[in-house]
Amino acid sequence: MTGPQLLLRQLRREAEGIVSYEFVSASGAPLPAFTAGAHIDLHLPDALLRSYSLVNEPGERHRYVVAVDRAAGGRGGSAWMHSTPRPGDRLASSLPVNDFPLYEDAPLSIFIAGGIGITPFVSMAARLNTLGRAWRLHYSVRSRHRAAYVRELNALDRSGNAVNLHCTGEDMERPDIAAIVREAPAGSHLYCCGPSGMLDAFASACSGLPPQRVHLERFSASQEAATTGGYEVQLARSGKTLSVEAGKSLLDTLLDAGVPVQYSCSQGICGTCCMPVLEGTPDHRDDYLSNEEKAANQSIMVCCSGSLTQRLVLDV
Repeated sequence: MTGPQLLLRQLRREAEGIVSYEFVSASGAPLPAFTAGAHIDLHLPDALLRSYSLVNEPGERHRYVVAVDRAAGGRGGSAWMHSTPRPGDRLASSLPVNDFPLYEDAPLSIFIAGGIGITPFVSMAARLNTLGRAWRLHYSVRSRHRAAYVRELNALDRSGNAVNLHCTGEDMERPDIAAIVREAPAGSHLYCCGPSGMLDAFASACSGLPPQRVHLERFSASQEAATTGGYEVQLARSGKTLSVEAGKSLLDTLLDAGVPVQYSCSQGICGTCCMPVLEGTPDHRDDYLSNEEKAANQSIMVCCSGSLTQRLVLDV
């Protein structure tokens, strides 16, 4: 979805390793509206596409604010964002998309965040304050220096006890996710965004709750990408057949062969690299497709998934 051209107005250090970017419309027109929990995709050099949660308050049409953690071992998106953009630069973006919506009528919203996973909850807390709804936050970081947006969240905390900061590198315990879920009042909705270990613990603790009350957003994969190789991928439209070698992903094989592939997270989370499957059985490693969609074997996330059969035919 093509969105507006954005003009970078300012950068700000939010915490150790975390920088926020405030964008305005390059044309001066109001920006497309968004809801709490939404993200935008930014188009970076070398065909990189990266998704970032919108941190600012829903209803604001004059700016988009995102925050980026300097991640080690990534494909270059965070490194570029931390080293290159300066005020006055322009970037293309998608329209806002919300795969992590806030249920605004819940009597209580309980947020569990780890690291940069705090970003969607800043927007959600602001929205709930506007609605007069209650919320609680459990925020886990390695140190206080790594805790972004604590001042803003404390300012939003009307009860004075909604923000619970857990600095695990300062002899503080991690959030007891099982206890948080167990003690959640009836009817409350629970949200989690953070590293895969936290999300796995959250999903396990919430297994007995109605699924409509449980919400999670991943920014890292729950399993390793398929790199065993040893199969062929046939591209039905072009007629090309490529060999996927051991140690390489399907995405890398396609890119090395000059096949234009849109991708973003490279971890099977965002759905950007989804391709139709005509023949073969994918080795699904993503967290985007539902169990039913995986069982149908009609789509594959080429960034992380592979093939369980000797040949995989893609509608490309």
